[in-house]
Amino acid sequence: METLVLTIHILIALGLVGSVLLQRSEGGGLGIGGGGGGGGGGFMTARGTANLMTRVTAVLAACFFATSIILAIMAGAGTESVSIVDEVINETPAPASGPTVPTDQ
Repeated sequence: METLVLTIHILIALGLVGSVLLQRSEGGGLGIGGGGGGGGGGFMTARGTANLMTRVTAVLAACFFATSIILAIMAGAGTESVSIVDEVINETPAPASGPTVPTDQ
């Protein structure tokens, strides 16, 4: 089951990277990405394509977070929670006897 979720998680991650790379840049800080518009009434307008890509990215991001949480739950399901303090107390040997008192002999 964990392998199936991990495989789906990897596919979603690849789709998320692809959808982010396909989006047009909106920033103008470097003078790039502001590209002119095309003309004519094509199948999808630039605004419609941007809305679609934004929605696809949002859905893939939500699925990525969901599979991340599922994988984290599955990874921790087989173990019992143990305090670090308890581990240190259990592993540290107790002193064999009390303090030694020097004697004058």
